[in-house]
Amino acid sequence: MSIIDNKKAFHDYFIEERHEAGLVLQGWEVKAIRAGRAQLKEAYVVLKKEELWLLGCHISPLATASTHIKPDPIRTRKLLLHAHEIRRLIGKVKQAGHTLVPLNLHYSKGRIKLEIGLAKGKKLHDKRAAEKEREWAREKARLVRDKNA
Repeated sequence: MSIIDNKKAFHDYFIEERHEAGLVLQGWEVKAIRAGRAQLKEAYVVLKKEELWLLGCHISPLATASTHIKPDPIRTRKLLLHAHEIRRLIGKVKQAGHTLVPLNLHYSKGRIKLEIGLAKGKKLHDKRAAEKEREWAREKARLVRDKNA
């Protein structure tokens, strides 16, 4: 079940591979995500010392967050993957034009997981072509609906 989707990632990148990663979260972050107070729009994944980190993910703290903890909404969060998956991703990211982007937050067996994608950037003409295809699909659906009505 998806919690938050990153629609901007699909607009800006061609997604070649998908991987599911765990997140190292604090208690208040889990509560806030379950309440739907997370945003992946400006988030990205970086490699540091053969580890994956999520940066720019904004999780707004709830008003009932603990008084003795100062919540940081955009703190850097560690991603959990198997070592062989991380090594494979490092090799692919070092290729020109590839990057890792967060695609969505979802539940898996009661745990919050992040789906990351190995992506290649779209050029402006690719974005325009994708938009034309979407508009044409919408128009076809409307014509079929009007014809059947």
